[in-house]
Amino acid sequence: MTDARFSTDGGATLIVSGSGARPESVELVGPRARVVGSTSGRGKTWKAVLPLRTSRWGAAELPLPVGSYELRIAHADGVEVDAPASLPLTQLGTLRAALEGSVLTIGPPVDPAYDSGDGQAALERRYATRPTALENAVFFESFYGRNASDNPLAIDRELARRAPDVTRYWSVVDLSVQVPEGAIPVVDGSPDWWRARGSSRLLVVNDWLRRTFSRRRGQVVVQTWHGTPLKRLALHRPGFDLRRMAAVLKESRRWNVLLAQNPYAAGILGKAYAFLSRPIWVEGYPRNDILVAGDDGATRAALGIRPGERVLLYAPTWRDDRNEIVDFIDPAVLAAATDSVVLVRGHSRTLLAGRDAEGPRVLDVTGFPDTARLLLAADALITDYSSVMFDFSVTGKPMFFLVPDIAHYRGELRGFYFDLVAHAPGPVVHTQDELVAALRDGDPAEYAAKYAQWRDKFNPRDDGHAAERVVNRIIDQRFIDPTVPAQSDRLRAN
Repeated sequence: MTDARFSTDGGATLIVSGSGARPESVELVGPRARVVGSTSGRGKTWKAVLPLRTSRWGAAELPLPVGSYELRIAHADGVEVDAPASLPLTQLGTLRAALEGSVLTIGPPVDPAYDSGDGQAALERRYATRPTALENAVFFESFYGRNASDNPLAIDRELARRAPDVTRYWSVVDLSVQVPEGAIPVVDGSPDWWRARGSSRLLVVNDWLRRTFSRRRGQVVVQTWHGTPLKRLALHRPGFDLRRMAAVLKESRRWNVLLAQNPYAAGILGKAYAFLSRPIWVEGYPRNDILVAGDDGATRAALGIRPGERVLLYAPTWRDDRNEIVDFIDPAVLAAATDSVVLVRGHSRTLLAGRDAEGPRVLDVTGFPDTARLLLAADALITDYSSVMFDFSVTGKPMFFLVPDIAHYRGELRGFYFDLVAHAPGPVVHTQDELVAALRDGDPAEYAAKYAQWRDKFNPRDDGHAAERVVNRIIDQRFIDPTVPAQSDRLRAN
């Protein structure tokens, strides 16, 4: 017989107990996180304590991500253990959890009173439509709160250095998202999130603004975007769609400034979002500053990669017709065939839907907080149509393009702004066997001229000082005042 209960002693935990021999292991296994329980017992009874938090890659210990987790109880002799009695949805500090048989569900850390259509509508009326005093604060959001990364992270770090008294809020989907030191996490949909977004003088985002948003007088939105485009986007996507056009125009009118990595991107983004009469800052990408002067040793150590090992980073983009990462490679086979460690990095849009890849010398780093650090740690990049190609080229390291579906992607899903095959600064291959051959026998010097032309076009401002230039503009144009602390310290204390 097995029993279970929740506890908040020393933090939110699930405690599972039973009679008989102590299990060999008790675990919670989710698509992106795993918790190993601490077991005790001497034969007649046993107990396992499973903290509902985890740490990955040497980072701080944080609550489990929202999602479902399988409770696995394993005995060395293979004896099956009955699932414990179910536990109802329970508030455990900042977590909500429920147990149904062997499935633990972690819910969003939002007060149940607000976790509904009516609750969100009430918050929307309170914070999006009622004027309140603006706060000398910055609201950051990256990839809809799935992580604290990308250009907003680099701008945050420079702002923290230059204006340490200014409050910095970070939008997060849940409290498993690690935010920069000194920043305040605000959970998407919570009252604090609505208040912070509605009252901050400056918003720095890298994608569309979700939910109801009306930019108030005195508020400034800096849209950093998240990549130089190869694939067509917004108004340029294939097929005429009146609703999409209206949504694009409504969204772009919320922005005051658009950031572009290079002149080419500025021209594309300005037209794709009808952002032609407002300022576009062509300053390079702040997220790439680390690629110029960063040290890859810390990231390799955090990932457990031994010195001298060859590291391949596989980072494909997402597909409009599927939620999960594409399965064009077998990462374990690739690792063995090339004597490498293979890092698998899915797009942010595949983070919630997918599950970590596994295998010998395979590390799934889709949930790793910062892509730039992975680019720094990798010896070579394998991608397809992802804008990561325009960032990795800052390093000058080899790139390989695995594109088995290029005809479908180019002709039906998205379309391209230029001929990738003609201009790619590395081998373009269609199968894993071709990829292995290129990795084993290819000569990077063959692509030196194309690589140089690529960097001249796409990386002229990626010199390690992009964040500094962007923050200079933010301060010079008085989007925030670096000398005046924020008026409200209510969230800072939480």
